[in-house]
Amino acid sequence: MSTSVSKLRVRVGRSSADDLLRDARDLPTVLLTMLRSMVDAWPDEVYAERIVETKLLGQRTHFVVDPALIRTLLVDEAASLEREAFMARALAPALGRGLLTSDGPLWRSQRRTTAPVFRPDHIRTFVPGMVAAAEATRERWLRRPKEAPAVDLAQEMMRTAFDIIITTMTSGEAGLDAPRFAAAMEDYLGQTNWKMAYVMLGLPAWLPHPGARRGAAAARALRAAVTGLIAARRTRSGAEQDLLGLLLAARHPETDRAMPDDQLVDNLLTFVAAGHETTALALTWTFRLLADHPAVEHRVLAEIAAAGSDVARAPDLAERLPYARQVLMEAMRLFPPAPLMVRRTTRAIRLGDTPIPAGRSVHVPIYALHRHRRLWDRPDAFDPDRFDPARHAARDRHAYLPFGAGPRVCIGMGMAMTECLIVLTTLLPAFRLRPAAPTMPPAQFRITLRPQGGMPMHLARRVG
Repeated sequence: MSTSVSKLRVRVGRSSADDLLRDARDLPTVLLTMLRSMVDAWPDEVYAERIVETKLLGQRTHFVVDPALIRTLLVDEAASLEREAFMARALAPALGRGLLTSDGPLWRSQRRTTAPVFRPDHIRTFVPGMVAAAEATRERWLRRPKEAPAVDLAQEMMRTAFDIIITTMTSGEAGLDAPRFAAAMEDYLGQTNWKMAYVMLGLPAWLPHPGARRGAAAARALRAAVTGLIAARRTRSGAEQDLLGLLLAARHPETDRAMPDDQLVDNLLTFVAAGHETTALALTWTFRLLADHPAVEHRVLAEIAAAGSDVARAPDLAERLPYARQVLMEAMRLFPPAPLMVRRTTRAIRLGDTPIPAGRSVHVPIYALHRHRRLWDRPDAFDPDRFDPARHAARDRHAYLPFGAGPRVCIGMGMAMTECLIVLTTLLPAFRLRPAAPTMPPAQFRITLRPQGGMPMHLARRVG
């Protein structure tokens, strides 16, 4: 297959004084764009071409946006890749060297040890806690007076998803100040764009940036809280079937070794950060899209009603709600909670007819892939029927990557889909959610894809 490579206006390899001066002049604009939302700094070509080579803040980068080439990159050449330094520096102070930030043998060992924790039978044991958290949100909304102002749905879903992850992690036991923990997580993630930009600019980690001191304090607080949870659980007998209990009991399939406490802290924080944030955002965008498309909302409500009043607890929840699942999948196509995969080559590879040298930054811009004009009809339109089983089966597996692909595909994918369906089936039949503003908020990339300024929505009880 011939691979089209687009050279952007800021070309690789320029060396004249005029070009260097122009780069220097452009730097503040590019930096401010990246700090606001890295998606906005991507070239337009990523929505139309197969592979795009550019220079961003001095780094030569290949954006890979062709399903066949993505498969080559993430599956066939997985052993030739490592985590990008800017992502590691952004996340490692809080998340350590867990599944999200490690590479090589350390990553493989942790993945093999933790994978059984997310088996379907274990996920089913988490369902009662998920339902209880969703019902708590419903009851909280029911207590709101009719004249109450709009809520920020993004914050509401963050709270719900956080309640779910804490319940599934610790069985809701005392010992963790959930509001304080959630605030610390928000403080930490809120300053990560600065860390990423500093790495790309070649600036040292010690150089201060806005939010750095607060982020460092938040990282210490998060790690101390989880360390305390692990220590407290070890003092008790019993083996709770929550996430913490399962991880404490997990053993490497070959060595039969448990994870040391530092890895337990790293991975519990990884699951909290990745699990609650991405799920909450998937739900936020989904509720807003349903509000904007009443015919789709009506069809989802009819499906939930036909499935029965206790469908949220059903072991075959996804099978009973195929159209609701399609809606979630389409929402994650338009607004993938994790909009970018970043890697760096450890050795020279070839993608189609394009050679990629060792040490090159290679990005899979998932947000652009999901809206790519070569891959999707009406790419910006909301159409859950795209994910009708027959149509979805005919599509290239690597054209749709809300959970990544290859060996590092999201370990919690099944848990996330179960959680989203439970929240949707609990809240949607009870409330009509209508936007407080007529236009969709811009999507803002800050590790995850958030609605800029939140998602203000009016809540009204459904009658009859």
